[in-house]
Amino acid sequence: FRSQRYGGALEAIRRSVEGLYGERLVTLAVFGSVGRGAGGPDSDIDLLIVARRLPWGRIARMTEFRRVEDQLAEAPDPEVAGLAQRLSPVIKTPEETRAGSPLFLDMLEDACLLVDREGFFEERLRRLRRRLEELGARRIQQGDRWYWDLKPDYRPGEVFEL
Repeated sequence: FRSQRYGGALEAIRRSVEGLYGERLVTLAVFGSVGRGAGGPDSDIDLLIVARRLPWGRIARMTEFRRVEDQLAEAPDPEVAGLAQRLSPVIKTPEETRAGSPLFLDMLEDACLLVDREGFFEERLRRLRRRLEELGARRIQQGDRWYWDLKPDYRPGEVFEL
């Protein structure tokens, strides 16, 4: 991990997520400030979970994920117990992940893959990086924020895909 500060916490999250999803789990990634190793004690812990045979809809998926939060909240270690309220999961099927998401742009540099069976998400990121290179895309930093110029030579009306 980029920051050893989160090593034990992320290991507890990984165990709990693997326990819930079992063989359905394809990828578990931490991204955002914690993925960059820049998160503070009150930072959200942004998670990408890719799993097979998920319930349909956000509410059903979050209801299922609640078991992870409950398990962490009951941990005897106060640091681990405090994680439950800080988790911010994005839960997708492999098919939804293959369709892409603008969110993946921000994971190119800061995703820490805790689980990635058969290199599934690493391959998605590799393909996205390759496509961005083809387009000449640039990540432009402004202070502590950034944005993407996806196609610097873009002409009005032009259509392109990532």
